[in-house]
Amino acid sequence: MRAELRPASNKTKFLALTILVALTGTALAQSTNGILPGPEPADVPPAWRPWIGEYGAAPNSAPLSMVELISEREGYVVMSRRITGSHGARYENEEEFPARGSSPEAHGLRIGHSGKRELVSGDVVLEKITPDFDARAQVLITPVRPVSELRAEALVATPPKETGHFRKPELVELAPLDPAIHLDIRYATANDFLGAPVYSQARAFLERPAAEALLRVLQKLKPLGYGLLIHDAYRPWYVTKIFWDATPPEGKIFVADPAQGSRHNRGCAVDLTLYDLASGKPVEMAGTYDEMSPRSFPDYPGGTSLQRWHRDLLRRAMESQGFTVYEAEWWHFDYKDWKEYPILNVPFEKLGLDSGAARVN
Repeated sequence: MRAELRPASNKTKFLALTILVALTGTALAQSTNGILPGPEPADVPPAWRPWIGEYGAAPNSAPLSMVELISEREGYVVMSRRITGSHGARYENEEEFPARGSSPEAHGLRIGHSGKRELVSGDVVLEKITPDFDARAQVLITPVRPVSELRAEALVATPPKETGHFRKPELVELAPLDPAIHLDIRYATANDFLGAPVYSQARAFLERPAAEALLRVLQKLKPLGYGLLIHDAYRPWYVTKIFWDATPPEGKIFVADPAQGSRHNRGCAVDLTLYDLASGKPVEMAGTYDEMSPRSFPDYPGGTSLQRWHRDLLRRAMESQGFTVYEAEWWHFDYKDWKEYPILNVPFEKLGLDSGAARVN
């Protein structure tokens, strides 16, 4: 069946503003204490900031499975080793010392001949394998096949057939709902994990109940000084197929199987992070967006105390309004009613150009 957009009525166009006014009037009455993950911790000293991360084997230096973590916890730098087994990964602490007054060089850290940061222990040299938070380049994978070929195949493929009764889709564009909602839609650029754009437009949509819940999350975060930075929301099914077909087997945990469809395809999933309202800068998390590594897990123990505090604050705020974090991605949240909506495969340009609601037949 062909998907068509019904033009939004004047009533629909102004509904977003009505929602915003109503929520703003009650925002100060809502307690933010319930979403705070304890007192905000102090940041790591600047001397240690660039050294926080994971270190893996340099060529001809150590077993490929060896990974060392340098993290910060409650004012202490912690050096630990990740041990991967049949039951998953565990972390063994090897050294702990105060972050302030300690020199990275005194603990085997150096800049190598290649210019990369290194951790040296005896004859073993490990290179830093995770990016710094402010790295501009997206963490890339090598697609199994060229993205252009996969896109051509996906655009003519058919989504899985579903049975049952679903709600009528009503996608709402997020950016016009509140000035504190900012966009960083990586998939509309070459700065995504495939290194090639897959979206035709840099826009974000959610089904109306999920969009309203996201606004309630925002009203809880604003008094704390945070806004929401959206990376992705509704995703046409053909893009999910591109992601799946492009990703090597070891990365499949981070992408949805198109045979099942994604919650993004139903307009009930959102990828997002926090940004500082005063500066407009994204908040540091323990891992970067769309990074296919253990740093993406919501319970990853590495990073700094402040990074983990921000990650937990985002999670608690989202969970307070009916969202659930995905087990492999700290930035991905599913709205509770996702099962009630069908898989959609409508490109952004066919959802209309106004700021109202898109009804899809």
